[in-house]
Formats: sequence, structure tokens, C-alpha cells
Amino acid sequence: MPEIPVFNHETVLSAISASEAIERIRHAFVEYASGEWTMPPKVYLDAYPAGDFRAMPAKGGGVAILKWVTSFPGNAAAGLPVVMGVICVSSAEDGRPLALVDARAITALRTGAVAAVAAQELGPEDARTVGIVGCGFNGAWAARCLAAAEFGPGMCFDLDAEAAGSLAGELGWEVGSLEDALTCDVVTCVTPGDQPVVREASLHARMHLNMLGADGPGKAEAEVGAVRACRLFCDEWRQASHGGELTGAVEAGLVTRDQVTDLGAVLTGAAPGRQAPDEITLFDSTGLAIQDLALCLAVLAAHRAGTVKAQAVRI
Repeated sequence: MPEIPVFNHETVLSAISASEAIERIRHAFVEYASGEWTMPPKVYLDAYPAGDFRAMPAKGGGVAILKWVTSFPGNAAAGLPVVMGVICVSSAEDGRPLALVDARAITALRTGAVAAVAAQELGPEDARTVGIVGCGFNGAWAARCLAAAEFGPGMCFDLDAEAAGSLAGELGWEVGSLEDALTCDVVTCVTPGDQPVVREASLHARMHLNMLGADGPGKAEAEVGAVRACRLFCDEWRQASHGGELTGAVEAGLVTRDQVTDLGAVLTGAAPGRQAPDEITLFDSTGLAIQDLALCLAVLAAHRAGTVKAQAVRI
């Protein structure tokens, strides 16, 4: 078997700019909604009480990927990342392994990029101000991508004041309270999802909510009543209805499939996005393998162009 290039964390982040990540993720949604790319359901392997493993396959653009990634919320206390893993990229023509890619960097970039795409499509036309609730690794990339999409100024809130201050300093934004962040046009929540940070009383006209933290069963960043009060969108209904922000409202019988629009349908023109300036919109992002696929293609393109170099292994 030939040598396989390995793209580590730093290489991935240097290969793809925030602006390119946004366009790649937009393209992924269109390809998937058009039936050009395929994606079987995500598989969870429980590792209770510490966390879980996830296996995420997808195929498109001449390659197939399998992402093997973790979510171990308690890792931060031990100085370890919550999200770790690897993406195996193979040729869709003959099955040859083409690359191994750091999953943590890809996850952060696609999480941030989808927040920007959703804000562009679903936020009010003149939206500018951004509230970031949760300024950890993924939250920071959401802020960077929103800034790259020309949203801002922003308000950063985190229980870790140092994390909020560092992110605000980097982007020239401000540090504020949770209440301050929730007054913005676009509010992006990237918390562990173990308790609600958005309540029905927090909602205001013109608000767009990106809910990025509830990525598995039992997690939620918003009260069920707050979810029900919004016009609802998601990245993919099967995932969102069983392990995302929408799950609680779906299980309570308050939200049904016909009340939720997939973002891909909006991007392809098959369904409308925001229909009135004063609407309150909510986008539930659970993380899709097609997004990982899109960014792996970007890494391979950067490698072919000589923009980045890779280590190599022989199996």
C-alpha cells in the first residue's frame, strides 16, 4: 500500500481560511440536497458516563470519508480536548486510502462555517450584531467565521471570563453578560448543552439563533417553549429530531416534521428562509458528515496545490 498523507491539527487550520470554509459548507448543503452527495445516519457508541464515540460516513466529490470522533465533556477538567478523532478519506473510485485528517480541527471549522451560512440565509437582511454564548474552541471558530462573513460587532459571553476576554480581544469585540449577548441580531450558542441558556423570555423580534451545542441525545441549549416559539430550521431532520436542539420539542409533541425546514432546501431554493423581518428564526446544527467531507476536499486541494505539506505513514 502506498504512503498515506496525514494532516494534523495545525495543518488543517492553515489549509482552510474561514471564508473558504463558509463557501465549502454552503456547497456541501447544496450537493447533499440535490442528491449528488450521500450520507448514512450518524452512529453513536455510548461510553457512559464519560461520553460517546461517533462514526460518520459520507460520499461525494470523488471520495468517501469515515469520521471517528469523540465527545467527552469532562475532558476539559483534565486538560484534554472534548472532541478528538480522525477522518479517513478514501477514493470513491477504487477504495484506496487517500488521507488521514485531524477531526478536531475539521469539526471546529465546519461548526463555525455553518453558523455563518445559517446567519446569512436566515438572519434579518440587515443583521450585524452577534452574541456568542460559549467561547471555547468551537465557539471561537463560530465567532471567527461570523466575523469573516462580515457580521459584527460581537458580544462574547462565557462562564470562563478569560476565554470570553481572549476571543473578544482577538476580534475587537466586547465581553458582556449572557443577557447582553442575547440582545444581538444573531445569537450563536456553543455550550455543552447540559442546561438551557435561551429561555422563551429571552426571545425578541428579528432574532436569529444558531444552536450548535446540542449534538446528542439529552442535550439542549434552549427551553422547549423557546424552541416552539421560533420559526425552525435544521441541518438534517433525522439527526435534529433525535439528538439535537429540536428533540425535546419533538418528543413533547410540540414540533412536527412539517414545521421544520432543512437548510439545504433553503439554499437550493426548494423552501423559503426567513419570510418576515420580525420573525424569530432558530437553526439547529447537529453536525453532518457531508460538512466534514467538504472540508477534507479542501485540505486535499490545498495539498495538491502545495499550500500545505503533510506527514506520511505506510500501513
